[in-house]
Amino acid sequence: AGGVAGVCVDLILFPLDTVKTRLQSPQGFRKAGGFCGIYAGVPSTAIGSFPNAAAFFITYENVKSLLPHGSSSYLSPATHMVAASLGEVVACLIRVPSEVVKQRAQVSPSSSTLRILSHTLYHEGIQGLYRGYKSTVLREIPFSLVQFPLWESLKDLWSWKQGHVVDSWQSAVCGAFAGGFAAAVTTPLDVAKTRIMLAKAGSSNARGNVLAALGGIWRTQGLPGLFAGVVPRMAAISLGGFIFLGTYEKTRQLLL
Repeated sequence: AGGVAGVCVDLILFPLDTVKTRLQSPQGFRKAGGFCGIYAGVPSTAIGSFPNAAAFFITYENVKSLLPHGSSSYLSPATHMVAASLGEVVACLIRVPSEVVKQRAQVSPSSSTLRILSHTLYHEGIQGLYRGYKSTVLREIPFSLVQFPLWESLKDLWSWKQGHVVDSWQSAVCGAFAGGFAAAVTTPLDVAKTRIMLAKAGSSNARGNVLAALGGIWRTQGLPGLFAGVVPRMAAISLGGFIFLGTYEKTRQLLL
């Protein structure tokens, strides 16, 4: 169910993700490709989406089942936070290599995904594909700490108000609100992650220091730089939350 949801959302919203990446790119939106070749890097996403989302939900649901949860438990938000955080740590082992290749293709639309992959492996080795792992985890954990407890709480509230468990479309609406809010507050971490992944090998950002990357952006571009791409990111993740969590719930209902 998670794998199907991941593929649906990533492929549908890929153009918005490309625009967001180019807005955050150090060379600027136009030089990174503008609105041309907005599907550059899509093969990397197509390959990585299913196992990445599946790994997240396998971890999330299993951890959640081992810890106290339920609408009556005051520990529910903490349970959802722990489960989501561990899910992200596991999923990022698959997501980061896919993300590195995808983002480099998005800002170099004239180069193929395979060429970028082989270039990265030749010049940087396997560690090149995991450049930005720490910054991605540091972005995803705060995001999940906000999104998943909020999603679960909104579902519980809606279920309580109407007297029965929410439908998949209602779960999708809750996911859209939770995703949009989480996207807004974690945008600076997303910008830092993008700069680290796109940095030239040997540069200061390539070392993967998130605080240093954030400091550099603040000094050169101020607050607008830290929130570069916030509108397409919020739009993509709100719509993505609707599609992703709604599809997940619907597919799980069909399978179970």
